[in-house]
Amino acid sequence: MSGKIRIGVLGASGYTGADLVRLALNHPRMEITALTANTHAGKAMAEVFPHLGFVELPRLTTIEEADWDRVDAVFCGLPHGTTQEITRKVLAEHPRVKFIDMSADFRLRDPETYKTWYGHEHMALDLQAEAVYGLTEHYRTAIRDARLVACPGCYPTATLMSLLPLAAGGLIDVSDIVIDAKSGVSGAGRSLKQNLLFTEAGEGLSPYSVGKHRHAPEIEQEISKASGEQVIVNFTPHLIPMSRGELCTSYVRLTGSTTADDLRAALGEAYRDEAFVHVAPPGVLPQTQNVRGSNHCQIGVVADRIPGRAIVISVIDNLVKGSAGQAVQNFNLMFDLEETTGLTQQALFP
Repeated sequence: MSGKIRIGVLGASGYTGADLVRLALNHPRMEITALTANTHAGKAMAEVFPHLGFVELPRLTTIEEADWDRVDAVFCGLPHGTTQEITRKVLAEHPRVKFIDMSADFRLRDPETYKTWYGHEHMALDLQAEAVYGLTEHYRTAIRDARLVACPGCYPTATLMSLLPLAAGGLIDVSDIVIDAKSGVSGAGRSLKQNLLFTEAGEGLSPYSVGKHRHAPEIEQEISKASGEQVIVNFTPHLIPMSRGELCTSYVRLTGSTTADDLRAALGEAYRDEAFVHVAPPGVLPQTQNVRGSNHCQIGVVADRIPGRAIVISVIDNLVKGSAGQAVQNFNLMFDLEETTGLTQQALFP
């Protein structure tokens, strides 16, 4: 396929949508032809995100006003619960369009699980059955042929990248996984909430959605699939006072005579040829500043002081590898492009 591929971004006024636009501007094959943001319709993108004021972009429109005839691929950054009917309408009227969803609406395969965690029936079950889970390194073949890709949440991305090869290889006891996760404030979205005010979130670390975070069933779904066992994980997220970045520390029980070195070797083998996943050598600990602004994921393994246990640490940028960057990576596969196209920027440091 030659020439430009026209893209539209639903929910361009959110952090995820804005980062998608930022990445798209440096992608040699993308042409942005539609940007929607119902609450900001009619505005220039620069009025909503001044850092995007130095480039020419389409004005923001409502979803209803967007011209999907001029779009080859849609990236959706809308809140969960708002995507299903829009996706159905766009794909019904424009079946050739590729749809890359960055919301939570198509991630869970079981409709009952979706209903339990999101509080309502799924409104596009036919499309949910069609959707491919967009964890690129683990579903690459299916993503290439997909029309609808459901990009994972940021916490599941960081966690699953570090645990799936270990669960699939039977190296850890999947009935005993404790995940301590921390995310930058952008992971909570751009809407006005008291707990996100500077004086509330700054200079402190806060747990939230303890025992009931909606990313838990997504993590369980994928580890269960990899291990062949029904899995329930202990998952606790925390809000940390930085704009972007995510660190997930997983405490695992080893099986048989497995060692922490065996886990590291297994991860190294699993990701040996991957451009964006890096297993740290012994003694090197992953840090969020190592991946900030990039599509990279870094994983480290440390032996626990408790015999038979290990600690697995993974870091990503929640807005890039955890959202918009992974979406672009999937876009590249869907349009038969080199997977790293538009994603080769290194981490921003300091």
